[in-house]
Amino acid sequence: MSAGCFRSIGVDPATGKEAFVVAEPGGFLEGLADVHALKAAAVLVAVVGAVLEVGEASDAELAAFVPSLHAALGECVGIMTADRT
Repeated sequence: MSAGCFRSIGVDPATGKEAFVVAEPGGFLEGLADVHALKAAAVLVAVVGAVLEVGEASDAELAAFVPSLHAALGECVGIMTADRT
């Protein structure tokens, strides 16, 4: 991911607030944000897969997943294409 971009590293269990960082490329916090993004994408894939498997969701209900899927896909592509030098 590019420098200067806010990245989530999860939710603080004590406050329920999401924690964001501006991580240095290749640094510890970037790795933490990458792990969080991949776990979140995996959960999203499981949820959407379960909804599709049932086959009873309306077009509007399925469309509600598009922004989240787009964001997760964009973040995963950014992780895969990041310059790790």
